[in-house]
Amino acid sequence: MKRRFTRRDFLEMSTKGVGAAVVSYGLMGCSDSNDSNDDAVKAEFLHGVASGDPSHDAIILWTRVTPEVEGELMVAWELATDTEFTNLVTNGETTTSAERDYTIKVDATGLDAGTQYFYRFKQGEAVSEVGRALTLPQGAIDQVKLAVLSCANFPAGHFNVYALAAQQEGLDAVIHLGDYIYEYARGEYASEHAAEMDREVLPAGELLTLTDYRTRYAQYRTDSKLTELHAKVPFITVWDDHEVANDTWQNGAENHNEEDGDFDERKQGALQAYFEWLPIRPWREGNHEEIYRSFSFGDLVDLHMLDTRVLARDKPLNYVDFIDPVTKSMDSQNFMAAVTGTERTLLGTEQLQWLQSSLLTATGKWQVLGQQVLMGSMMLPAAIAMQKLSVSEFGELAALAKIAARWEAKDPTVTAFEYTFLIENQHRLTPEAIALLQMPAVPYNLDAWDGYAYEREVVLATAKSIGCNLVVLAGDTHNAWANELMDSHGDCVGVEFATSSVSSPGLEYYLGIPEDQQVQTEAGILEMVEGLKYTNLRDRGFMLLTFTADEVRSDWHYVDTILSEDFSEDMSKQQTCVCEMGTAQVVSAS
Repeated sequence: MKRRFTRRDFLEMSTKGVGAAVVSYGLMGCSDSNDSNDDAVKAEFLHGVASGDPSHDAIILWTRVTPEVEGELMVAWELATDTEFTNLVTNGETTTSAERDYTIKVDATGLDAGTQYFYRFKQGEAVSEVGRALTLPQGAIDQVKLAVLSCANFPAGHFNVYALAAQQEGLDAVIHLGDYIYEYARGEYASEHAAEMDREVLPAGELLTLTDYRTRYAQYRTDSKLTELHAKVPFITVWDDHEVANDTWQNGAENHNEEDGDFDERKQGALQAYFEWLPIRPWREGNHEEIYRSFSFGDLVDLHMLDTRVLARDKPLNYVDFIDPVTKSMDSQNFMAAVTGTERTLLGTEQLQWLQSSLLTATGKWQVLGQQVLMGSMMLPAAIAMQKLSVSEFGELAALAKIAARWEAKDPTVTAFEYTFLIENQHRLTPEAIALLQMPAVPYNLDAWDGYAYEREVVLATAKSIGCNLVVLAGDTHNAWANELMDSHGDCVGVEFATSSVSSPGLEYYLGIPEDQQVQTEAGILEMVEGLKYTNLRDRGFMLLTFTADEVRSDWHYVDTILSEDFSEDMSKQQTCVCEMGTAQVVSAS
């Protein structure tokens, strides 16, 4: 029996999501049906519109309708070449219900390549806002421009970075590398200012069920800065870990325990909600665990989107398992053997073979991997990686130890300043401090490709064998990076550009880096890490990539605050790096 909802009820539904049960994505092609005239059912479009997964002749169109009365709804859609819809290209109708949380996806096909379209949805008297869609170009083109974003934590701050990205002209697509939502409960991770900003999460508890995940997506899609970007530019997305739970791997997650219930059930609900709420088509019809796929931007860029999280990832290694609990010394030999083990997988055999085949057969001038975690080797002294010492503390102790060694060796070049520095600080060279300095260099993040070194080597070897111009995109760390990707022989095979976060805090938060030590810390890391050419450890922002036949240019843009809806771009932090075709080298252009 149907129940009529009050205004309060359906506004609550708009932020909480409606329904549960088995997924049915309802991808509909074009039809000749007229607009829906079912005025008996009233609804509103409260979550914006979106387009995504463009090809040269098709694109996904998305919206969500919030009904006043529960039940199946017929929704009409239109695609035109103008905002007034006087030149209608195609239209149709599709149904939705609580079974798919009242989300709607249309696979608009038979379109022209490299063309701008406008679209909207109708239900009864309700009409959605107008969205802008772009199909991918074919043949010879001069330029591709992509905005790259990741890691948007609702309670951490306002989505000003999305607004800044929406201000960019000439974008061909937005590449979202995951952590589109976060699963944490109210008052947990990076929520210190949530209440004062009126950004406390819904539901209040941790996300565990399909309804929970739907509710969180619904809340995110009421953010006007996110919905504005979705309406302006097509998205190409992959998930990272927080779409399920922190540090997700194939069979579990760091943020999942027995009290949370069955992990596979949680994962399936999370992925179902993802496919309902994002403008993405299934890689294989009915299969929402496989998300890897490719996009070709004319003859210039082939973009291969990967899943390094859910599909096949082995459980990440943990430093604790290689440290003697009594002596506190590290078993470096077994640790490195585990890190480089040929049995450890990030992509899985099927996805890895697909990627190799895609690279071998692709024809674009640039081969781009859109994925989640850093591929560049980020080897840091173990004392820093394990947070025993800060970068500045390690640098000071290392400098002190070098002066002490030179003094003991009666080095005549020791200056009076160095001698005074030694006398005033030699008490810091305790046996414990010396032991920390003598610890080996280790990967700073075992959750990244550094923890799956063999598979990284396979990918780099494939790229090297065909001589492709490889560009890897990464998110996840909440910080910006530019790396030269070197294989085990020390040869530069490609470059990596990693984006900062929309709102999630970075290393300045995890390592407690004071603002006045940011520049010093960044300089120290750049000096320690071979192949690292740029990093920003504090600021929130996104990455703008521009590809031409001659070069790829990465511009990092940052906002001056996320704690207020009013913001400006922080021009003092803007950075540019360039890689010329055929070089696999990063050059700063700022």
